[in-house]
Amino acid sequence: MCGGFTCSKNALIALNILYVMIGFLLIGVGVYARAASVVTNLPIVGGILACGVILICISMLGLAGAVKHHQVMLFFYMIILFMLFLIQFSIASSCLAVNAEQQQQFAEQGWKTVPPNLREQVQEKFLCCGFNDTIDHTASISNAITVNSDPSCEDVNKQCCVDSQDPKCHCGPCGPLLEDKIDYAFKLCGGLGIFFSFTEVLAVFLARRYRNQHDPCYLPARAVFPHNYQY
Repeated sequence: MCGGFTCSKNALIALNILYVMIGFLLIGVGVYARAASVVTNLPIVGGILACGVILICISMLGLAGAVKHHQVMLFFYMIILFMLFLIQFSIASSCLAVNAEQQQQFAEQGWKTVPPNLREQVQEKFLCCGFNDTIDHTASISNAITVNSDPSCEDVNKQCCVDSQDPKCHCGPCGPLLEDKIDYAFKLCGGLGIFFSFTEVLAVFLARRYRNQHDPCYLPARAVFPHNYQY
């Protein structure tokens, strides 16, 4: 019968195996991104790897508790997973709630804090210079570079103005070009966060139900030694 001891045990094991697979997938993505130089920013790769390792550790705790029907393991598994649900649900809701203006503000703050080589990669890929249109249009290209305080703009401006005779020619800012991608990233992170947060609620419910169920393999002492009890 589904909902009994065996069904709850198998469902909890299957859910934690899924979490382990997701954790290894995150680790694989981080390692591949680093090896293939898709993402050269070490904090990003480190964050992906850390999420994968933490998820695997929590899943292994849940697997051990489910297989052994260990009350203490299941209790700590429920507590940790519920705290993770609260954090993840809050962050995911915030990602879905921010408007376009707030997204641009967050993106601009991130643009100022990322390493120069990462900014240079973005500017070369999208042929843009700086995040916002802060270039003095009355200045020359060299002055515009000084205003942006980004030496990588020099090479990018040469590519943008290869066929232009205007000495004031310069590349546009990166902010408008990245607007759709930033919005997609916020919505994707928020949607995935909400989805996985509800799977964590399901795992907490299964763990609580399974923890309070009696293992049919262990019969009560009264059933094993009926002659020792007075009726």
